[in-house]
Amino acid sequence: MLKPAGLWLAALLTVAPTFVASPPNGCSATQLQAGLCSYATDDEVIVSGKETESHPGGESNTSREPNSQGDASAPSEPAQPDCGVLDRCEDYSVGLLPDLTLEDLASFRPSSPAVGGEPAGFGVVGMPTNLLATASEERLPGTVLGWDVTVRFVPTAFVFDHGDGTTSRAASGGASWARLGQGQFTPTATSHVYSGRGTYGVSVTVEYAASVDFGNGTWRTVPGVVRAQAGGYDVRVVEVRTALVDRTCAEDARGPGC
Repeated sequence: MLKPAGLWLAALLTVAPTFVASPPNGCSATQLQAGLCSYATDDEVIVSGKETESHPGGESNTSREPNSQGDASAPSEPAQPDCGVLDRCEDYSVGLLPDLTLEDLASFRPSSPAVGGEPAGFGVVGMPTNLLATASEERLPGTVLGWDVTVRFVPTAFVFDHGDGTTSRAASGGASWARLGQGQFTPTATSHVYSGRGTYGVSVTVEYAASVDFGNGTWRTVPGVVRAQAGGYDVRVVEVRTALVDRTCAEDARGPGC
């Protein structure tokens, strides 16, 4: 006998229906009584659907099997497992969560990082120039293959292109000399020493690890690396010469180096 139209939900990639002993903590009593409830584990999503009938006098809805002859002639039903708030569990189906690739996340991109350095905009030949980059963890909501998800990008590596044909790789974007408690022109994890005068265009490529949350609070790693690049920071490298003088430039404006 065909059931009348009711409220049903079906999960993607469903397998044979299976009954659960009790509703999960993620399903509230209100959702269950309304006949709508879903939750996800690490590898699957359980989605329930049931027909409901309003009862006069403000009574709560309960699941039932409608019958044109009335309840007295309704066929007996096999015993269902106890479902806590519900009188019985109906039509639980299990949807396996898909294994995503970076191609599936093509519409999700982390923001471009920022790149700079100190001293701001210039350096000295033979002395460390401190290069700095900024990137942070991002969480982006959206839909992938029909699933509502949150995609997380976590920076794991910073690759600096110094503009002179060399590159360096660091686990972070670096820190200022003041924050490190160091003096100017001292080496840092992201500093670079230029060997000649000139203006060099510096850029940074940040590598991100991607993961996805299907709504259950568990992050599923997506294999591979997502990259974002930033450039536009020029370093003018100059030479510094010293001379022993008997008067300062304020005292002798035409002295050596003034």
